[in-house]
Amino acid sequence: MPLRRSVLVPLTAAVVLLAGTGGWYAAGGGGRSANGPGDGPGEGTAPLARSLHLPWPREGQASVAVEGLGSLGTRGEQKPVPIASVTKVMTAYVILKEHPMRAGAPGATVVADRRAADESYSSVETTAPVLAGRKYTQRRLLELMMVPSGNNVARLLARWAAGDEKAFVAKMNRAAAGLGMRATTYTGVSGMETSTRSTAEDQLRLARAAMRDPAFRQIVATASVTAPGAGVTFRNTNKLLGHDGVIGLKTGSSTPAGGNLVWATRQEVAGAGRLVIGVVLHQRAGTSPAEGSAAAHEASRALIAAIRAELPEAANRA
Repeated sequence: MPLRRSVLVPLTAAVVLLAGTGGWYAAGGGGRSANGPGDGPGEGTAPLARSLHLPWPREGQASVAVEGLGSLGTRGEQKPVPIASVTKVMTAYVILKEHPMRAGAPGATVVADRRAADESYSSVETTAPVLAGRKYTQRRLLELMMVPSGNNVARLLARWAAGDEKAFVAKMNRAAAGLGMRATTYTGVSGMETSTRSTAEDQLRLARAAMRDPAFRQIVATASVTAPGAGVTFRNTNKLLGHDGVIGLKTGSSTPAGGNLVWATRQEVAGAGRLVIGVVLHQRAGTSPAEGSAAAHEASRALIAAIRAELPEAANRA
């Protein structure tokens, strides 16, 4: 089955970070309980959710929650499906748990190995160029993994953090279990493996946990990143970033997985800043990665637009 192919297009934009994400998250609360998928302490389905008329995707699955208010709903059968490069959210989460960084800090130094360099220009997967023996900051590698979705960088970080990829995958699965992601199995660190499977509910749990980390929030809000020494700049694969309050999070697409998008947007609700996080999975599976990605973006855009239009009024009525 065809997989997403790497396209290296030089761009001129510099790295841009969207400020203010930390404050928006803090205003919304956080945490998780057994009340429902992705819910925080004391949160179940938000009472105001019943008055919202959200344009849920007609295929695949989706889940949305508002920090401090609760779930806005889940649609589609929550059976594990391939998630492609959405896998990298957990890769980044585990890296930052074991090697924490302050917001804006470079983090540890990582030396790129020959394998990562040799995999830099693949015709069968999405990669980002790194040079063997060159020193990179942890932050820059996380950006190259999350912004252009470099599979080779994900594997490099896994080897750096755990000695080998298999050991790192074990850490990913332990982290998933700790977050209550009972329908998730990771078999690789990049998402190339169709045997890595999850649900919208589980990925919402992970996204909410990951967004508590200020460094993670800055990385997924990065509009573009330059590969040091390669002279190539990449724009974020999340085409919603910077529009309608969107401050992240991660795309993923392949023929088996279809289009997948985890997104986070900030919104004023009843005078308070709230973080809204959504997950859309398995859009147009079996088609081309480009068609699936476009469908996931469109489904997410429609959900965000409806939430921005209806949520403030619904909150005022509640």
